[in-house]
Amino acid sequence: MAECGRKALSLLEAARSRTSGDSDSDNCIAEVGEEQQPQHQHHHPKRSGKDGAFGGGAGGSSGAGPPGCLSHTQAEEEGWTETLQDVTVPPYNETHGPAQKMPATATALDFFQLFVPDNCIQNMVTQTNMYAKKFQERFGSDEGWRPVTAQEMNAFLGFVISTSVHRCESVLSIWSSGFFSNRSIALKMSQSRFEKILKYFHIVAFRPSQGSNQGLYKIQPFLDLLQQSFSCTFRPSQTQVLHEPLIDEDPVFITTCTERELRKRKKRKFSLWVRQCTSTGFICQIYVHLKENQGADGLAALKNKPQLHSLVAKQLCHNMSGKNVIIFTGPSITSLSLFTEFSKQDIYCCGLLSTRKSDCTGLPQSMLVCGSTPAQRGQSRVMMKGTMSLISWYNKGHFRFLTNAYSPTKQGMIIKRKSGDIPCPLAVEAFAAHLSYICKYDDKYSKYFIFHKPNKTWQQVFWLSISIAINNAYILYKMSDAYAAKRYSRAQFGERLVRELLDVGDCSPTQ
Repeated sequence: MAECGRKALSLLEAARSRTSGDSDSDNCIAEVGEEQQPQHQHHHPKRSGKDGAFGGGAGGSSGAGPPGCLSHTQAEEEGWTETLQDVTVPPYNETHGPAQKMPATATALDFFQLFVPDNCIQNMVTQTNMYAKKFQERFGSDEGWRPVTAQEMNAFLGFVISTSVHRCESVLSIWSSGFFSNRSIALKMSQSRFEKILKYFHIVAFRPSQGSNQGLYKIQPFLDLLQQSFSCTFRPSQTQVLHEPLIDEDPVFITTCTERELRKRKKRKFSLWVRQCTSTGFICQIYVHLKENQGADGLAALKNKPQLHSLVAKQLCHNMSGKNVIIFTGPSITSLSLFTEFSKQDIYCCGLLSTRKSDCTGLPQSMLVCGSTPAQRGQSRVMMKGTMSLISWYNKGHFRFLTNAYSPTKQGMIIKRKSGDIPCPLAVEAFAAHLSYICKYDDKYSKYFIFHKPNKTWQQVFWLSISIAINNAYILYKMSDAYAAKRYSRAQFGERLVRELLDVGDCSPTQ
């Protein structure tokens, strides 16, 4: 575990630069405790937000505590005690890693087709042609249109995916004479033909019956296929994390735009959550919520009611029962009721608590408010109820954790190069180490974020899902014999995928 702690060196020091600019999800770790005042925080423009996963608290007040918390007498009656007992998580007996062995000769396209196979491409061809026919029957014929082929659909995907490799501001820049032009692939299809396919592109051409998910009907079959392929191609490790990744930000724009431009940005009409393997970064499951749903499960309600975030968690973990997995969560998901329900399914949890964003119902008030006596760095308090531990740990501010996955009697260490090691409960060290993969996803995997931003929500979800599929494809490639033979970097893998989709030049692996 000490080695894991070393991986988290920068996590507690990068607090103010690791929060989401347009999301209430708690995706990264911050070194801002609940005693610190917000005005003293400095936010990086890419990660500016309300509070980070290791921050965002009650602003230092020592009042009555958050709603639902228990007084000292109530806590004792409910079984909370400072008498600690050892906690042991049963062994994880599931095999983990790639579910199938890929040959050393496998190409980037072979890995991508694990998630987007030929029959999926053929369905896009069929549905696009059906939509084009329906559109022209209603609005008049389009003399410049001819039915799209599977080869053209592959090329169409390749052109859009190339925006992630070359950071094009617009996919149409490929055919321009400017900096982002790319004549080597532009010759595979004319700009006018690409725009025709883009105009009619569909996954589902016709609205299904009333019983289906009307908001996502145009994308749901693809999401179902993608989810099935994620499950069939990879088995995650015991430790996994639930979060909303920063997967649709343009780093250049975010770091250069003014605050006024940030405020004027068009907000997404959906929220995408994932369950992610912390040992590899492989995204095992995705879950989409639409803002236009005005019911109780709509995004607007999710942002204001932490209990609805638990519904997201239950959806992401619906097939984890009985496997003894350990789930890490941010403040908006962490709650005693959710963790208790998960424990009955042999799902163990470790989550960060925030007195502002978490559902603190059933937790002792004394552990959630700041005492009058100043705490020392590395000092911690723990209370238990059964196997559930509530931890309050101090490091330039109070951090609170709820867990039944790590024994409160065992100690860990946050390792720092300059200020020295900081003692902490084992759960804190584990949380810091495993949540580093969220930061890794934001920083490294963003190389595949497709820059094409259509206006239609279902298309935004589609290209976002394609970005995730490419990331997962590269992760499987890194664990295969193909990587041992030809060590492609992320950029090289993405470039090879684009060229293979477009059937440009010699696409055999090269050094």
